[in-house]
Amino acid sequence: MGQLLPIEKSGVLRFLAAADMKNLGHLFQNNQAWAEAIRRRDPEFFLKLSRQQLPQYLWIGCSDSRVPANEIVGLLPGELFVHRNVANLVVHTDLNCLSVMQFAVEILKVRHIIVCGHYGCSGVGAALRRERLGLSDNWLRHVEDVRQKHEQRVAEAGQQGGDRLCELNVIEQVVNVCETTITRDAWERGQELTVHGWIYGLKDGLLHDLNVTVGDGRSAGQAYQAAVAGLGAKA
Repeated sequence: MGQLLPIEKSGVLRFLAAADMKNLGHLFQNNQAWAEAIRRRDPEFFLKLSRQQLPQYLWIGCSDSRVPANEIVGLLPGELFVHRNVANLVVHTDLNCLSVMQFAVEILKVRHIIVCGHYGCSGVGAALRRERLGLSDNWLRHVEDVRQKHEQRVAEAGQQGGDRLCELNVIEQVVNVCETTITRDAWERGQELTVHGWIYGLKDGLLHDLNVTVGDGRSAGQAYQAAVAGLGAKA
């Protein structure tokens, strides 16, 4: 085969680049670099990780690609058990979420469940504006229920109504976690388990505690009322 002319070389490079994108080769390269960086810090890290999984935390968050659970709390693989869905919802008929909770609480014995929403959530925004998105409208109906329940509080927030609904949605999901049989049974048998409600700021990368922390079934209602009232004080 003769030497490629410049125009032929550029064509080959474009072909190779297109093939790499099709096969997502750049992601494998990123993975290799990431694994190598971890091994440089701790040569035995992956070997130890493969032998056990002992996270202390279950994270229930939004699927939004801008909210990477492990990274924003500075935890390594193996330290955070994660479930994510659109708008960080905990629905009593969602066997996916409930199965994750049951495995985390009863098998892994996590001590904390963190419900984390974020400001600027597209799903919450769609529910606030009553936008039609398609199939996901049925899922976001749960956020619309939160909006209707707190319609006055959202309206009083004015231009910050979207942020307020994001906060209220987290608080409501904390209550939903507390009302599952999984959480109630854990508390009844004396298992140490605390449920937290947080929200993440896309603009500054910081987490904010919504002060709805529940460590037993008796205090859930009081914590809920105090957290909702506290949002009014922020306005």
